[in-house]
Amino acid sequence: MRVGLYPGTFDPITMGHIDIIRRAATLVDKLVIGVAINRDKGPLFNLEERVAMIEHECAGLARDTGIEIVVHPFENLLIHCAQDVGATLIIRGLRAVADFEYEYQMVGMNRQLNNEIETVFLMAEAQHQAIASKLVKEIARLDGDVSKFVPPRVNSELKARFGK
Repeated sequence: MRVGLYPGTFDPITMGHIDIIRRAATLVDKLVIGVAINRDKGPLFNLEERVAMIEHECAGLARDTGIEIVVHPFENLLIHCAQDVGATLIIRGLRAVADFEYEYQMVGMNRQLNNEIETVFLMAEAQHQAIASKLVKEIARLDGDVSKFVPPRVNSELKARFGK
């Protein structure tokens, strides 16, 4: 069984994330969505809220594709998380050249730690390349319309969080 791990903070999950998840599901038999617990980032949504949003958004995709999709919080090294869930593939989404520079360094370090786990980069579709969770939160906070950047339930969660 080919297991892939798609890690991120998903604060919140965006249409760009969902695009990568949908495409990653075609590459593996089981896809683990690794939700990073990064206390330094100070997420808008707590871990339980982020996990619930991801599970909700992925339920239909799992049914449609027949792929097992599991949401797995983690706080250790990415390579250790991959080992913990039995992943042989780490899936990373890229939006721009700046993403690649950081990801390139991370792959090099991960290969040093475990060269049996491969990393695959998926470019976000053109309409999703500018979407970043950080920008989505800022737009929502300032009462902008983020409905084309996030699924409807996430849009509602953002509105509720910012009292809109």
